[in-house]
Amino acid sequence: MCGVCGFINLRGDSNSQEDRAILARMIAQLRHRGPDDSGSWFDSPSGVSLGHTRLSILDLSPEGHQPMVSASGRYVIAFNGEIYNYKEVRKDLESAVAGTKWRGHSDTEVMLEAISHWGLLVALERFNGMFAFALWDRQDRALHLARDRLGEKPMYYGWMGEALLFGSELKALRAHSSWYGEINRDSLSLFMRHNYIPAPFSIYEGIRKLPPASLVTFRRYDRERWPEPQIYWSARRVAERGFMHPLQADDEGAEQQLHQLLLDAVSLRMEADVPLGAFLSGGVDSSTVVALMQAQSSRPINTFSIG
Repeated sequence: MCGVCGFINLRGDSNSQEDRAILARMIAQLRHRGPDDSGSWFDSPSGVSLGHTRLSILDLSPEGHQPMVSASGRYVIAFNGEIYNYKEVRKDLESAVAGTKWRGHSDTEVMLEAISHWGLLVALERFNGMFAFALWDRQDRALHLARDRLGEKPMYYGWMGEALLFGSELKALRAHSSWYGEINRDSLSLFMRHNYIPAPFSIYEGIRKLPPASLVTFRRYDRERWPEPQIYWSARRVAERGFMHPLQADDEGAEQQLHQLLLDAVSLRMEADVPLGAFLSGGVDSSTVVALMQAQSSRPINTFSIG
């Protein structure tokens, strides 16, 4: 679990001592999300400040440090999460781009080069993972915020004074000096009704939560005109395709396919440069996951229970 935060000043000049101090305060609020490393990056003429805290899972070397700049220099990313199929994407890139050279072996670097080669939307459709990220396009002077298909990783954003704020948690946004957040009473009503606040709302006026499977892009910084998030994946469409093309298999064949899908899904999530473990509640679901992990591991799987 990592942390992403940052802001864009309409007045520009993000490299001032004041803005550096503000970003440091925002990063400090996310330290619990990434105790292994932290970083900041500034684009002074554009007023952009990006911050990151890192929990190192893949590529523990300095080559996995964030915010990370693409090989072309065009894109800068602060990324929270994990791309499970990054090795497959990396192979596809090596086949498509002759002479591809890599600095390290992190999924973050693969993301950047996939976006550089295929474009952001096509790359997003290829990523299998849990993630939220802020991507600054230095060429188009555009900020892209994106979230994974099911919304496992959060992303909040909104205007406060002369600054566009964004981050993995609201507490990071509250650390900005322009913060004057007021409780959104409509959101409070939603919370009382649903026991949570659904996207795109948040508990604060002027702050939104990015919906799952969506991408929002800021090119013109107009506080009165919010860009609409673009949906890049739909569970409904997946279900409709399945309904139109039902599985052609008997019970035994269906069972075998389900078992292989579960094995593959667990295997992808076991990619790590650190020791792995699992929470084991004793129920059917967690026991199944641990059994599938053990079936693909030569060492005993560490499990943890809470009593």
